[in-house]
Amino acid sequence: EDDALPSESQFVDALGLSRMTVNRALRELAADGVIRRVMGVGSFVAPRKASSALLEVHDIADEVRARGRRHTTRVLFLGEEPADEHTGAHLGIGTGRPVFRSRVVHCEDGVPLQLEDRYVNPAFAPGYLDQDFTLGTPFAFLSKVAPLGRGEHIVEAVLASPQDCAALGADPAEPCLLVHRRTWSRDALVSIARLLHPGSRYRLEGAFATH
Repeated sequence: EDDALPSESQFVDALGLSRMTVNRALRELAADGVIRRVMGVGSFVAPRKASSALLEVHDIADEVRARGRRHTTRVLFLGEEPADEHTGAHLGIGTGRPVFRSRVVHCEDGVPLQLEDRYVNPAFAPGYLDQDFTLGTPFAFLSKVAPLGRGEHIVEAVLASPQDCAALGADPAEPCLLVHRRTWSRDALVSIARLLHPGSRYRLEGAFATH
């Protein structure tokens, strides 16, 4: 897995096909999860998709390490900004009030796996902006200062924005899995997060029983 494929030009020369045909074939293979495409780098045989439990809330770093892989992060943004109407209403702090925000890319063996865009109520995590999230995840820190009481997941398939595609090294035409996560500590909503995953690198799993 993860072996590099020939470039589009090499496929064109070797197979005598048009560049459009080769490009379409590679896009379809990427959509099926057979290969992964990294902008500016090339195409590679896709590793087995990482998976996460849909009905549970876990630290992505623990999930990666449980697979025997290396978890690393890139912090794109960490700061304070005024809450917009949607964020303020969800966090119960009102529009325009200060809210903490972080944008972090989580990688598995150096490959971007998740873009986490998180808003945090400062009242429950006053030291949030002092953290080094290359050493520990936002989820791990929040679990210590505001222990998780319950969580909520909403999942949808989306096409990522150009900015998010660049952060994930994803093809703009590749469908992504977007998880909207809200977490409470006791009865207070502590954070809302937007977790974006390239569809070719990630899957969600869940199990349930009827009584």
